[in-house]
Amino acid sequence: MPKLSERVGTFTDSVIRRMTRISDEYGAINLSQGFPDFDPPQEIMDALAEAAYKGPHQYSITFGAENFRQALARKQEKAIGRAIDPETEIVVTCGGTEAMMCAMMTICNPGDKVMVFSPFYENYGADAILSGADPIYIPLVPPAYTFDISLVEEGFKAGAKAIIVCNPSNPCGKVFSRDELTAIGELAVKYDAFVVTDEVYEHMVYEPYHHTCMASLPGMYEHTITCNSLSKTYSITGWRLGYLIGPEEVVEAAKKVHDFLTVGAAAPLQEAAVAGLNFPDSYYEDLKKIYTEKRDYFLAGLDRIGLAHNVPQGTYFVLIDIQKFLDLPRFAGYTDLEFCEWMIKNIGVAAVPGSSFFKEEVNHLIRLHFAREKETIDEAISRLGKLQELLS
Repeated sequence: MPKLSERVGTFTDSVIRRMTRISDEYGAINLSQGFPDFDPPQEIMDALAEAAYKGPHQYSITFGAENFRQALARKQEKAIGRAIDPETEIVVTCGGTEAMMCAMMTICNPGDKVMVFSPFYENYGADAILSGADPIYIPLVPPAYTFDISLVEEGFKAGAKAIIVCNPSNPCGKVFSRDELTAIGELAVKYDAFVVTDEVYEHMVYEPYHHTCMASLPGMYEHTITCNSLSKTYSITGWRLGYLIGPEEVVEAAKKVHDFLTVGAAAPLQEAAVAGLNFPDSYYEDLKKIYTEKRDYFLAGLDRIGLAHNVPQGTYFVLIDIQKFLDLPRFAGYTDLEFCEWMIKNIGVAAVPGSSFFKEEVNHLIRLHFAREKETIDEAISRLGKLQELLS
């Protein structure tokens, strides 16, 4: 058999999605892969039902249906603070994952350096490899997940073409402050580089924190590629609708990359999702309230059963410290991955090992999410409570 490419040996399959497969096999409560167990808004489901009969059912314009791009522009120009041309500044993609891959392949040549904050969403490392770039990791230091801006400047001095900023950040829930973003942006301008942002959780930010779009900062639109998705905001992760927004020169190049990656996103799903993009501001205010309540309810449950955790400023993820369990003789030599597999089989709750998010040697954290109905959270907390029996 001929040899495979060298690149496929440099990264693994997605650990997050692997945990879902194991969870399904054992019938566990899946708090690993981040998707809700409740329906999308009724208006979106009604629009999908209508599109099933009226269409469209054939290809839309490769870079996105016109009405979908127009609705996206109206929604996102509020956050970015400027008019967005739906013809020249938006590419609709097959999920936020393709948006990020498309951005990386548009701006990176083989051997270019790209900075990534650690911990990071696991796709970013693979995105860099697949686009031929070499990642430079900048640590986010717990418990507040702060970073040293001088390390960012060192990365740019070393020739980094771009920096990836996930805001709010998966998995640690950090919300980058305006001052932090401004400092990063000023360096990007100084060294004539890009900031590629992942803003999928923009509407899941908890008081007193606020989301700031990098592209909205003075002088940053020309240096920013904003990647986003409808998956989390409208509870339609399976629809795979994402997009990137940026200056015309970047987007015109990204259209070509996208065209040969996937041709285009599903036409009837774009048609149905327009209903969500046209929601009033009150929808996003209510969404924030819903997830604030879920976060507080889930964290209270973790406190009740004595599991140490961070307090996310945004997203719907929580990092749990499992060191006290790994210190037990029965788990001697266990990795966090092996502990997560044990949890699925013996506790009935699926989590993601923290090591899949960190460049550093981190083996004592696991990630759970709380995008679940109250009854599911109650059952998950009850099962997780059995972990404490191991300490007695």
